[in-house]
Parts: sequence; C-alpha cells; structure tokens
Amino acid sequence: MSFPAGAPSSAAADAAVTVRGLVKRYGPTTAVDGVDLDVPVASVLALLGPNGAGKTTTVEICEGFRRADAGEVRVLGLDPAGAPDALRSRIGVMPQGGGAYPGVRAEEMLRLVATCAAHPLDVGWLIDVLGLGSCARTPYKRLSGGQQQRLALACAVVGRPELVFLDEPTAGMDPQARRLVWDLVEALRRDGVAVLLTTHLMEEAEALADDVVIVDHGRVVAHGTPAELTAAGDRQELRFRARAGMDLDELAAALPAGYHAAETATGRYVVQGRIDPPVLSAITSWCADQGALADDVQIARRSLEDVFLDLTGRELRS
Repeated sequence: MSFPAGAPSSAAADAAVTVRGLVKRYGPTTAVDGVDLDVPVASVLALLGPNGAGKTTTVEICEGFRRADAGEVRVLGLDPAGAPDALRSRIGVMPQGGGAYPGVRAEEMLRLVATCAAHPLDVGWLIDVLGLGSCARTPYKRLSGGQQQRLALACAVVGRPELVFLDEPTAGMDPQARRLVWDLVEALRRDGVAVLLTTHLMEEAEALADDVVIVDHGRVVAHGTPAELTAAGDRQELRFRARAGMDLDELAAALPAGYHAAETATGRYVVQGRIDPPVLSAITSWCADQGALADDVQIARRSLEDVFLDLTGRELRS
C-alpha cells in the first residue's frame, strides 16, 4: 500500500514527539508519574501497559486534549497545550470510541474531516482502501465496531498528517481488517509519518513498532526495540509436553544455576535459560529417569507478551 502523491511533509525535526518527566494527577491519584519517551520522524512507537497504566492520559496530553501538571512535552517542536491551532492541521488523531456523530453517514463524516485539510487524500480512494465502500452511506451508529474503527482511522489520516496518534487502532477488528490496518501503518512510516500507537495486542506491537515503551502505574518500566526487549540476557524457553506431575526438583538439580523450570499447565513444561545441547540433554535425561518421553518440543525466545506479563504481573485488573 502507498499513499497518493501530494504536498510534501514539513516535518524536519529529529523527533516528532519528545516527552520528559511528564506528570498528570487526578486528585490524589497520579496517573502519569515522570514518563519519558521519544517518537522519531518516520517511525512507529508502541506505548503498552495494563488498563489504568496511564497510556491514554499520556497520549491525550500529547494531542493537546489535557494539560500536564509537570514535565515537558513537544509535538512537532511545539507545546501541544499552548499551540493547539498550529498543530491541528499537522497531526491525525484516532481516539478510543471513534468520535464520529452518531447519525452522520460514513462518507459524509470523512468528507467533513477532509475539508479541514489543505491537501487531503482522495476520499473515494481512502474509502476503497479501507474497505468502507459497502457502508459509505450507512449512519455511524449502525456501523459494526470494526467499521467504526476503520472510519476513525480514515479520519485520522485523510489530512496527510506528519504525526498520527492511534489509540488501540485494531480493537474490534477481524484478522483481515487488522492486517489491512497494519499495511496502512507501514505505508505511513514509509511516507515519513511518525506514529504513536497504544495497543493491547502484543503481536501488533512486535509487527509494527520500531520502539516499545511499557508503562505500569504511570511509570516507564521498559523501553527498547521489540528484539531488545525479547532477547534480554539471551534468555530462551524450551517448551514440551510430558507426563503430568513430574519431579521438578530433580530437574532443577540437573540444570545449571540460574535456570527456571515449571509445569505451566497439566503435562506442559517450560524451561527458561540459554538452551544449548548440554541443557537439552539434561532435560531429556530427566524425562527418561521419570519414565516419560518429551513431546512437542519447542525452543523460542520470550515473546513480547512474556516480557509484558513479567513486568506488569499476571493478575487481572479492573
């Protein structure tokens, strides 16, 4: 996917977004507590965190919808709280919940947003690209959740922005629509647009992001590329199936120091650490001593979801 040629982007700074020491409080609750992040031009940054971690508040401050209590925020070189009019034509925003008028037809909404841009994309082309042709005359309130999301995305990019904020852009979408959105984000990056997105889909962050920032309780707990975060300490995992309830103490004694072994579900085991031939041999010997055969053996690095859960915990949050 590629965007039609149009007016050139005016972005020239090294960073489209710079945040330093950002703090936002709601009464006694500190929603954002000293967050730092950078979004370079022509890059995608994924801001991840559990519900209530401060992601949406951080993004809304960058968009100019909320004011920070402390810290410095620069968006395309400007303070979003002090210069919203100067920024409005240069950024695109896809908020949670769509943001369209309930009774407006899909194409009408997109054309209305396009009239606010100096060099908008062709509305008909964008409707076709995002698969909205069959519902172009459907009122917003009658669109499916996925169609509402695609319309919100179209509204965010129709003005050829230099920077796009995407808050959970593929929520409610089926796999085909999700892949379409991923292609569009890739096209934005190739065209020099910076993208700051939030998502609960770790696969999405791994597929799209140049950099990942994980926040929890309003603070940054990890920052790096997806490869850097998942390769921490060259840690790998060996996963296999075998007889349930085998003696893990004997396995721990057979492995070098620093390795971790667990039965994650009935008959499903995982060993974490650098998996080399001696370690693999120790595991298979342990299985043999237990009168079991290791089956469905898989060796892999930790996924971004593993990193996320390790950092933020596995308990449910409201």
